[in-house]
Amino acid sequence: MNIVSIWLWITLVLLVMVVIGPVVLGLAVMGFQKKILLKHEQSGIMKNGYVGYSLTYLVFGWIVPIVRGEILVGVLHFVLTLISFGLFQILMPFLYNKQYMTRMLTSGWQLADTDEMNQIARNKLNIAS
Repeated sequence: MNIVSIWLWITLVLLVMVVIGPVVLGLAVMGFQKKILLKHEQSGIMKNGYVGYSLTYLVFGWIVPIVRGEILVGVLHFVLTLISFGLFQILMPFLYNKQYMTRMLTSGWQLADTDEMNQIARNKLNIAS
């Protein structure tokens, strides 16, 4: 083995640890992302919320809040991703869905899915029944 192949293997192992490690940890601890229906109490508009580890955020990063209608949050996440050289995007999949649902539920939205899915959301968000 020459020095190039050793560095190639070291790089591959580090890449797997940095990319695959958080995914495995997130899915093991938090489970797959689940879609939960939300309903706005005043307007009756229905919208999707999510609980669990966000593979979507890991792949698309700061674009996810923008697509979900949180423009300022998306811009803030973009800036924090740049400042942290991408580390922020590796940590946020653990936090984003819970933060998003908390913002939604404190701004007039309510859980409107099946009793089973609502209970899953309550458990993941630490909401008393």
